[in-house]
Amino acid sequence: MKNFTVFLFLIIIFFSNSYSQDEPKDTVKYQTDEIVVTGTRLEQKIIDIPYPVTRITQSNWTIDRKIGVQDVLTTVPGLFLQPRYGNHDTRITIRGYGSRSNTGIRGVRILLDGIPESEPDGQTRIEAIDFDALGRIEIVRGYSSSLYTNAPGGVINFLTDKYFPVSFIMTNNEFGSYNLRKNGIKVGIRTPNSVFMTNYSYQNYWGYRQHSQEYQHRLNSIFETDFAKNSKLTVNGYFVTGLIKLPGSLTKAKYEENDTLANKRDFDRDAKRISRKGRVGVTFLSSLEKGNMKHTFEATGYGTIKIFDRTARTYRLFTRYGLGGTFRYINKLHFGKKRERRTNEFTVGTDLFYQDGPIREYNNLSGKKGDDLQALSNEVISNVGFYGLNQIEIIPSRLSLLVSGRYDRVTFRSEDELAGFRDTSIVFAKFTPKAALNLKLTPHIAFYTSFGLGFDSPAGNEMDNHSYTSDNGLHTLNPDLKPQKSTSIEAGIKGEVQGIKRKYFRNTFFELSFYRTKIEDVIVPFVVDGDVYFRNAAVSNRTGIELGFSSEVIKGLTLNGSYAFQNFKYDSYLAGDIDSAGTLTEKDFSGNYEPSNPKNFFTAEVKYQHTFGKYYTVYLKSNAQYVGDMFVDDSNTDSLKTEAYTLINAQLGLDITLNKFKFLIYGGLNNITDKKYVAFININSDRKEFYESGPKRNFFGGVSLGYIFR
Repeated sequence: MKNFTVFLFLIIIFFSNSYSQDEPKDTVKYQTDEIVVTGTRLEQKIIDIPYPVTRITQSNWTIDRKIGVQDVLTTVPGLFLQPRYGNHDTRITIRGYGSRSNTGIRGVRILLDGIPESEPDGQTRIEAIDFDALGRIEIVRGYSSSLYTNAPGGVINFLTDKYFPVSFIMTNNEFGSYNLRKNGIKVGIRTPNSVFMTNYSYQNYWGYRQHSQEYQHRLNSIFETDFAKNSKLTVNGYFVTGLIKLPGSLTKAKYEENDTLANKRDFDRDAKRISRKGRVGVTFLSSLEKGNMKHTFEATGYGTIKIFDRTARTYRLFTRYGLGGTFRYINKLHFGKKRERRTNEFTVGTDLFYQDGPIREYNNLSGKKGDDLQALSNEVISNVGFYGLNQIEIIPSRLSLLVSGRYDRVTFRSEDELAGFRDTSIVFAKFTPKAALNLKLTPHIAFYTSFGLGFDSPAGNEMDNHSYTSDNGLHTLNPDLKPQKSTSIEAGIKGEVQGIKRKYFRNTFFELSFYRTKIEDVIVPFVVDGDVYFRNAAVSNRTGIELGFSSEVIKGLTLNGSYAFQNFKYDSYLAGDIDSAGTLTEKDFSGNYEPSNPKNFFTAEVKYQHTFGKYYTVYLKSNAQYVGDMFVDDSNTDSLKTEAYTLINAQLGLDITLNKFKFLIYGGLNNITDKKYVAFININSDRKEFYESGPKRNFFGGVSLGYIFR
């Protein structure tokens, strides 16, 4: 790490000496000049934000399979994705945050159009995300606890498509191996002052493994109007209904014998998740500019309804009603003399989210709800958060300082409707500050560094009590579980250069970041008789390097890639270990690696597109992904470690535009080498059921037909 620090220092000296305030304006369009607003809560260009930020647009996934996030986000530096059952319920991990979740997403804040898709406790499911309905994706990596609740790993903001220039109607159809079918229709209407888009799709997938089929109906819509000068109203919403069968994890012996079979216990129980969920949100945005000052006000209100049926050992029915709101005020001030003109941007805001609803638990009769009511409770989770940030230019157009802080109060209340004496209420509250510097070495290259504290409260399902806690499982919530507390430092460099003679390696974008994080009271899962519980058991130190690169080598030929090095170790870890017989013993896992985190992983992608005859565009694309070996449990059992793997994929597409008609046909082959690999690790299983495989060689194809009104 000492060599890395010296390397960054030399880069700073080199670019600082070459910097000139009188440098002529560059006419090349720089990716770093794009504006990212919602994800970072800053109205700044990417080059001016002291975080590693990635923006992906719809054109990036034109000819890709568009079923899950693993199909689109693989090349983002430092973002590690583990899809369950070869397709869905993907575990999203940034810098180790999220790896503790054996279902759903934790440690990474998920937004849809700036509105939290994550629940008040940070738990997230992304059934509503449909890539046919999206226009852009923003990914903020690294410490975001000073901006959002339970976001120590970062933020992903999915933005519904509203960026089309003219009205259109189109159908999207996709098919592939394992009876994959996805059909949908998309309509976009644009007028001088408003835009409306709605997208409906039906997806059916039989699945790579036994008992892993699914279907989803999705409807996503957005309406936005500039109803007055500098004022905008946005209404968006979605409705999703579907079913996902859950094949479960396998022991190493079962995995090696036949990795496509379901876990017999999950198969016999007909383990599945039935989802029905909807959301409506309204956002009002207005700004007022006077002299050197600009005031911006934004207010959002939203409501959600979520109904889940989940079968495992029992048949559980969840009903959740949610109300939330966000408000922020931005003051942007330009001050100083003309040659020393500086900008100061101040933001203050609040986030509110309240969710409650009953949970009913019945006996499970091979996947059907029995008549025996075994448990009835009401779960309330609420979050109140206040944040503020200020970014000021210390040296005009060159050096800026960002200071931010957030106070969060997360409340859990669980009421046992059958045994009131088990009722519990727990509150977690914390203030988390962060400071960051951004130094522009040239107008398009910047060095940044930051220091911050983090706070990550347990999720609701992590609060389940068990017989080994201090109250012996008497109450509904675990009285011993505490939030994770962390301290993080980061340094990096990012930017873009125009290439050689503006002909070769044009628009070359690069980013390099180093981070070191210390986490106390690490929340880790453990399993008792197949049921997952959580505990604070360790102090962890995480050190990592992330590298990203993209460049247009020659006209039409684009190369991009990413690499991540992760050294995540438990500094101290003394914990009780419970075997399948229920025997509790104390073990020392100090010095061990955190499971389900590869030490090295990288991606590479090459894409070529060529337009000929004015109406025809051909796309060729290939990508590769390497993932290093991983431990599956805290004890770092070598004989159970997963093997490293490399996946190679290829895609081909043809886009035809004839007058007002647009036709796209594409296809691809995934896992060309037919590699057998572990796609998802069910960590710390007491039954040694760690392994869930990914799909072998498989194909996909798609056809889109559109009509443009112009």
